[in-house]
Amino acid sequence: MAKMLDDPLDSVAGSWYNLERIPGMIPVLLPASAFACSEGSMSRSRFPVTIRDVAEQAGVSISTVSRVLNDKDDVASDTYEKVQSVIRELGYTSSLAARSMRSRRTNVIGLIVPDVEDSFTIQVMKGVNREIMERDYDLLIYTSGSIKKQSAADRERHFVALLNGSITDGIIMVTPAATSFSTAAPVVAVDPNNQSPDCPAVIAANHAGVVTAMEYLLELGHRRIGFIGGRPDLQSAQQRFEGYQDALARAGLPQDPDLIVVGDFTPETGHECARQLLHLDERPTAILAANDQSAFGAMAAARELGLRIPKDLSVVGFDNIPEAAHCDPPLTTIDQFVDRMGIVAVEMVIDLVQGQHLDGFLYTMPTKLVIRDSCRAVEASA
Repeated sequence: MAKMLDDPLDSVAGSWYNLERIPGMIPVLLPASAFACSEGSMSRSRFPVTIRDVAEQAGVSISTVSRVLNDKDDVASDTYEKVQSVIRELGYTSSLAARSMRSRRTNVIGLIVPDVEDSFTIQVMKGVNREIMERDYDLLIYTSGSIKKQSAADRERHFVALLNGSITDGIIMVTPAATSFSTAAPVVAVDPNNQSPDCPAVIAANHAGVVTAMEYLLELGHRRIGFIGGRPDLQSAQQRFEGYQDALARAGLPQDPDLIVVGDFTPETGHECARQLLHLDERPTAILAANDQSAFGAMAAARELGLRIPKDLSVVGFDNIPEAAHCDPPLTTIDQFVDRMGIVAVEMVIDLVQGQHLDGFLYTMPTKLVIRDSCRAVEASA
């Protein structure tokens, strides 16, 4: 039964609706135009509107309607406008299968995400949605509803095989677990897997971003800086950890294994990791988390232990999701321009669909330190 999506996704793409739930709890999103009805009428036809209905209403042949649908330039302008008016009036939509048979393209881009409630994913979706609307494509989103579920790589490969080249012209994968896909149609990854992906990808300047954050904390006098890592299978997590290591080395500081804990980019694990760090005999004066969600978990753990941020503990995140500006205190973080990553991914996949060559296999998004109120200089007695 059709229903509107919950707020997290609805706020990102208000014109998209949940058309159906297919096995595996995968929401399928189609444009609101699919539900269009005649102006001033809320009645529903028992049968779908066909191309024959459009032709009869417009007083033209089926082949003329077909030529209008395919934007052929040999249709008179007044006829073209009349047919388009009838299409809007009747709410006619061409099926994806029919589109594909006519032009070998569906003008649909697929987006496969791990979790629509994850803030990083939402920001990517905002960018994707914005660029899709500019390009006059439709968007279809698949998700498992979980970023922790096992066999994620197999599930992703199944989705790509199911969609690409038939339902969609190309696919964007967000934080994929898989590194290879069996498809002739284009695939682009956002924040790719730790192993070399066999598809073009968009990724942030993760190493440089963490080095900048570490230099900021070192300038504030911090020397015991805890690090909460991210998903080990993602390039971003590995690059951020290497940035932490290199910043310590440049500062001439030893690497303390006790100050390093492996997370998974979730606030729950960030909370657990922070508690581990804060229970050390010599606890850190600052924590650098591999993403903002982990930082939120660390801040919660610090408060539970009676520590004040930033008086007793400085915290830095990575992502600059909207919540970072509104938490208490506002979080100092590294902005990786996540929505822009979604825009670039759409540009890349559509270029590939249209047979154009990319300037490079990997697009690196620059990063920027955003200083807010979650850090302070270490007092002389510290």
